[in-house]
Amino acid sequence: MKNIAVLLTVYNRKKETLNCLQQIYNQHLNKEYNIDVYLINDGCTDGTPDLVQQLYPNVKIINSEGDLFWNRGMHLAWSIAAKKKEYNFYLWLNDDTQLKNNALNILLETSAGLDDQSIVIGSTHAIQNNMELTYGGRSLNQGLILPKNEIIACDYFNGNIVLIPEFVYKKVGMNDPIFHHALGDFDYGLRARKKGVTMYIAPGFLGACDAHESLATWCNPNKTFKQRVKAFRSPLGNNPEEHYIYEKRHYGTIIAVFHYFTNHLRVVFPSLWDKKIKP
Repeated sequence: MKNIAVLLTVYNRKKETLNCLQQIYNQHLNKEYNIDVYLINDGCTDGTPDLVQQLYPNVKIINSEGDLFWNRGMHLAWSIAAKKKEYNFYLWLNDDTQLKNNALNILLETSAGLDDQSIVIGSTHAIQNNMELTYGGRSLNQGLILPKNEIIACDYFNGNIVLIPEFVYKKVGMNDPIFHHALGDFDYGLRARKKGVTMYIAPGFLGACDAHESLATWCNPNKTFKQRVKAFRSPLGNNPEEHYIYEKRHYGTIIAVFHYFTNHLRVVFPSLWDKKIKP
């Protein structure tokens, strides 16, 4: 029997969370695989945890006060899962991602073809447009990479659908909780790359998930200065100190310092960066 730990962090998206769990348990898996779901309730107030417990009693719910956000929630879920038992695989999954029924099989088959020693990433398309790539594997030079009918190497990835074998976990460890929300997935991929771990995009689209707002509040000239500052300092915004740590770690001190100051400048004068935004 091979064990898979599915890791989720949720906050007030009851419909999406329940849909995601249903799709996990509807996966067409070989009987040799066992799935355990570890769900971080990051301070939900919409009744999500109670309904999950009622409909999916096997889900292991870990409650927090709402101060973890995505990356720290995933780190906590991973930490608890790793202490419970030895897992052959860890699956990162966003609760707003709609898995296709064969997604997990494709991830596992892809991993097996790589001797279970590589990170395997699933790509997503927009919910209403299956030709619009939204999340997946990334190239350092070209950004998001469109999946094909064969595996494709990549440099790092979005954390929406990511299969991490035990080999990689033991070599790289977990995602770094120094990051609250974003950057934890990018950072993990780049850290893995530095340790010689390879990453591949699985064939085809494995799920659907709409992209977030293209222009963040902190740098949007149509938002008030107060709104921009609040978003900038939020874990959900640019979070300049965390961004500095990330860039210094992977791109060097000069770039990190440069962007630290220019991002602060952009909060004050966002129109300097984009003249095409209309009210």
